[in-house]
Amino acid sequence: MGTTAQRDGKQDAWSIYDDFRESLATVDANGKRIWLYPRKPSGKFHKWRVAVTLFLLAMLFAGPFMRINGQPALLLNVFERKFIILGQIFWPQDFFLLAIVLITFFLFIILFTVAFGRVWCGWMCPQTLFMEMLFRKIEYWIEGDGPAQKRLDSAPWDWTKIWKKTVKHILFIALSVLIAHTVMAYLIGTDETYKIITQSPAEHPAGFIGLLLFTGTFYGVYAKFREQACIAVCPYGRLQSVLLTKQSIVVAYDWLRGEPRTHIKKAATAQTAGDCIDCHLCVQVCPTGIDIRNGTQLECVNCTACIDACDHVMEKINRPKGLIRYASHQGIEKKETKIVNARFIGYSVVLIALLAILTIAVATRSNVETNVFKVPGTLFTRDGSDIVNLYNLEFVNKTFDPIEVDVRVESPASARIERADGKQLTIPAEGLTKGVYFIRIPESDLPESRTAVKIGIYSGDKKLETITARFIGPVKTKMKKISNDEY
Repeated sequence: MGTTAQRDGKQDAWSIYDDFRESLATVDANGKRIWLYPRKPSGKFHKWRVAVTLFLLAMLFAGPFMRINGQPALLLNVFERKFIILGQIFWPQDFFLLAIVLITFFLFIILFTVAFGRVWCGWMCPQTLFMEMLFRKIEYWIEGDGPAQKRLDSAPWDWTKIWKKTVKHILFIALSVLIAHTVMAYLIGTDETYKIITQSPAEHPAGFIGLLLFTGTFYGVYAKFREQACIAVCPYGRLQSVLLTKQSIVVAYDWLRGEPRTHIKKAATAQTAGDCIDCHLCVQVCPTGIDIRNGTQLECVNCTACIDACDHVMEKINRPKGLIRYASHQGIEKKETKIVNARFIGYSVVLIALLAILTIAVATRSNVETNVFKVPGTLFTRDGSDIVNLYNLEFVNKTFDPIEVDVRVESPASARIERADGKQLTIPAEGLTKGVYFIRIPESDLPESRTAVKIGIYSGDKKLETITARFIGPVKTKMKKISNDEY
């Protein structure tokens, strides 16, 4: 998608200003970083983004303290391989469920992108929210608007520059510390994070080093790396080329209405050219330094700053708003908006199927997961008329309460199971317990050398799950009857 130009007397949807494709807005001809000084955004969309950001950040910082049935609403403890989502605990044994959750989430983002472009980046991505709504706001507050920041950076080091830079970076570090502790709380829980904060670093060296690394990373990203995280690191922007279609709603420039561009005076009323007056405000407010009039680009995060800036200009020159707006290429070119297409329907069907599978899997998930293993190096023993096999049973409690379990053989009917120590088995909350069990089957009831034994795991009268053990018995030999002639 691109801007328009007069080519052979016709409006062409692909720009002749293609030199923008030869370079990045943040890199000069020598390959050096060009520091961006975007102007302070304001307008209707920016106000909506502020409101959404306040809600999301409130949820983010409050998240580690939110409890469901006394448990964290979200805990992603990769160190202990323990995950709690909406009060439900998941263990490595539930990896397939976590895989489905991640696939479903990413498919939702893909579907959202197909329909609405990179809205996630501009409105919900933590990188954008922190950068534009926290760190950039601090910078505007202390150093002023974009041009004022540029003048300050080029000015000699005097008292004004020293105190402004010092205060700014102190606040940046403080904010990075807050974000780092919040992330750590999501990883190890609020209680463990509190211990790291209140106790000596020598008692929690790994946690203390982790917080230092998190803090340094966040400070480096938001103080120095900035928009490069979206331009050079994030793979999501590069997915746009395969996800976006001409029906996708994106932040778009209406080239049919805006071209050809011309400079006019504020009070001018006559319109002999397009609505775009080439004021470059849309470029000056862009946090990634692109010119949206060149069309949808990898660097665009759909932050809507250019929409607000352009609408302000249109108001001043008495022309309709929306020269830059949320629209699709097809909506601008053919004056029709059609989000639903074959790709959208296909992604939707797959997403609904994944949600159904995830719902069923979570609803039918057992509170206890049992694994049965034959004790290594053993086959079977005889005890009178019985054949005995020895097994290790491993029980995983996926709940937050201890569970007493009974192990019963369901088939064959003559089989019996006994715990080696004869004690009642209790699985601790969020824990794992192992037990050694004997299974006895009369030799007369073993038609084959290998028999499948169905074992039921019960808590009281409630059946938790059924597992299968392979029972090994003596090899049965069949004697062939030999006739007199064969003899």
